[in-house]
Amino acid sequence: MAAYPSEPNPLLLLLVISLLVGSDLVLVDAGTFYQDVDIIWGDGRAKILNNGNLLTLSLDRASGSGFQSKNEYLFGKFDIQLKLVPGNSAGTVTTFYQLHSQGSAWDEIDFEFLGNLSGDPYLVHTNVYTQGKGDREQQFYLWFDPTADFHTYSVLWNPRHIVFYVDGRPIREFKNMESIGVPYPKRQSMRMYASIWNADDWATRGGLVKTDWTQAPFTVSYRNFNAHACIGSNGVSSCNNSSNNRWYSQELDSTSQKQLKWVQENYMVYNYCADTKRFPQGLPLECNSTKK
Repeated sequence: MAAYPSEPNPLLLLLVISLLVGSDLVLVDAGTFYQDVDIIWGDGRAKILNNGNLLTLSLDRASGSGFQSKNEYLFGKFDIQLKLVPGNSAGTVTTFYQLHSQGSAWDEIDFEFLGNLSGDPYLVHTNVYTQGKGDREQQFYLWFDPTADFHTYSVLWNPRHIVFYVDGRPIREFKNMESIGVPYPKRQSMRMYASIWNADDWATRGGLVKTDWTQAPFTVSYRNFNAHACIGSNGVSSCNNSSNNRWYSQELDSTSQKQLKWVQENYMVYNYCADTKRFPQGLPLECNSTKK
C-alpha cells in the first residue's frame, strides 16, 4: 500500500481582483464563483458557499455534478485549488480541464484525478486532444496527500506549449510541434470545466475496483479559480507577447526543467510515448521528436 511522502504546504499567492478594460485580456484573480462560473449539472449537488469563495461538487449513485467558466478562452494560464475526496474514492473521477467540443474536431486539455481505495494514492491523469484525436495520456502519483488540504493545479496554454503544474511545479509539457506535422490546439476557444462523476468501469485499476456507494456522497472542494487569459473570437486571440502577457511566451527555465525531470523520473507511472505495445505500428510522431 503506497504512502505519501511529506511535503510542506505551499504559500498561498496574494490574490487581487483586476480587469484590463478595453482589451480582450481578462484577469480573473480569485473573484467569486458567482462571478466566474455557471453550475451546469447535478440537481443541487453543486453548491457555492462562503460568499462565493468555495464551490463543492458531490457524487452519489444518482448523479455527479459540474460547472463551467462563464468565459471562453484562447490561450491563458489557469489555476484552481482542489481538495479531493477523502477516504475510499475508488471509481470516482474529479476533473479540472479546458474543453472545446464542436463536431468531431474538438480540442481538449485534460487534468483528471482518479480515485482509489483508502490509503492508496490518487492517480493524476493528463491528456491532450487536438482536432478530435487524443491517446496522449501521461499519469502520475502525487508527492503529498491531495485529500488532506487544498493544492493548486494549473494549466499554461500558449502558442508554444501546454504545461501542467501541481503547486507551481511542472509535471508535463506538450510542445507545439506543428513544424513536424503534429496538430496543436490554437484555433478553437475553450471553456474551463470541472466535474465529479462515476467511472468505475475504468478509473480504478482498469475497472477492477468498483465504487462503494455506502461511502456516498463523494465531495470535492474548489476555491481560488484564476484565469490570466484571452477571450477568443472566431479562432483569433487578441493577446500578444507584451509585458502584461508574460505567460503568452513563457517557457520552462532551467529550474522548471529540473523540477519537470524530477517529477517524471519519480512519480510518472504511465507515458504513452513509452507504450510500444499500444502502438505496434510505431509511436506517435511527437514521441520520436527531440522537441518532446
